[in-house]
Amino acid sequence: MLGPRAQIIPLPMSALAGSPFADYFVSGAILFLVIGGGPLAAAVLTWRRHQPAPLLACAVGGALLVWLAVEIAILGYGNEPPLQALYLALGTVILLVGLGWLNQTKAGRST
Repeated sequence: MLGPRAQIIPLPMSALAGSPFADYFVSGAILFLVIGGGPLAAAVLTWRRHQPAPLLACAVGGALLVWLAVEIAILGYGNEPPLQALYLALGTVILLVGLGWLNQTKAGRST
């Protein structure tokens, strides 16, 4: 966000061709707030053992998967470095852990 025209991190502006973004500011803000802040919030809620923590874990995993699906649809899949594959796997694991945690929580309440 601090260098939306690739002043700090040398990202090619041509990568944004076909996307709704003129520069990297909006996508950086979304990444920072949702993909960065969401997991932090989920971790804090988990650490403090708050009731909505499993639901937030599901939301974080789902948000990461949606972000990557949109990124791949707009920009294409890239495997150099294999970050998209890594984050797809991470989003899937976070979502599955959250779903399992929700099921365990519901099972504990019904007994």
